[in-house]
Amino acid sequence: MNNSMWTMFLNLSLFSILLGVCGLYCILVTRNLFRILIGLELITKGITLLLIAAGYITGHTATAQALVITLIALEVVVIVVGGGIILSIYWNNKSMDVRNLRHLKG
Repeated sequence: MNNSMWTMFLNLSLFSILLGVCGLYCILVTRNLFRILIGLELITKGITLLLIAAGYITGHTATAQALVITLIALEVVVIVVGGGIILSIYWNNKSMDVRNLRHLKG
């Protein structure tokens, strides 16, 4: 592994960690349900980028691509189901605030 590949890996891993931290901050600070979903999306994009960088550095690009495609498929399902749940909560409460979920009884 040469020096330029190592530098690229460090830059990509730093950026993916930064994406994960931004997503975690978005999840922990906001009270809006759609922003929480966007924070989850940021975390998964950071993981995807880290998997691609690790696959490129180790030379196992086919394995990394298979993992990333699987992750993207799971991510789409989670986002669609989460969006549907959030829309249902909005239709019932007329609010997307997390604090209003305490009033739901089922």
